Amino acid sequence: MNVLLSNLVLALIWAALTDTMNAGGLVIGFLIGYLVLVLVFRQHPDVRQYRLRVPRMFSFVVFFTKELIMANLKVAYDVLTPIHLMKPGVIAMPLRAESDLEITMLANAISLTPGSLSLDVSSYRKVLYVHIMYLDNEEDVMNELKRMETKILRVMR
Repeated sequence: MNVLLSNLVLALIWAALTDTMNAGGLVIGFLIGYLVLVLVFRQHPDVRQYRLRVPRMFSFVVFFTKELIMANLKVAYDVLTPIHLMKPGVIAMPLRAESDLEITMLANAISLTPGSLSLDVSSYRKVLYVHIMYLDNEEDVMNELKRMETKILRVMR
């Protein structure tokens, strides 16, 4: 069975046994299941890889939540004030992501962030075209997008 699926099953079992079928109970169950899998099956190659992937996944969730909040505040400020700071533009972002899943995860993360929208992937899958609402400095925007791609690739690979 897949290690992630095993961890999710352990989280559900924990939540059912402790009668805490809510987000907090599931998160605690997930963490306990993670520890059980890592300690009991530490020599299994899939578990060794999974042991590294879960902290990276939590790191990405924290990073993405912060980016989401900051982008929401920026757009809300621009909407609520009489002076509009928008400088829209489209940039071509070179991709390091290779698989369809990696490209899709990146494109969705970009589109979920207010002020940016993934438009298209080049036919040879090496460039992602992104509409940016605040394109003040193309280099800074590109660095932010690259940082997001790096975080996603660390989780996926």
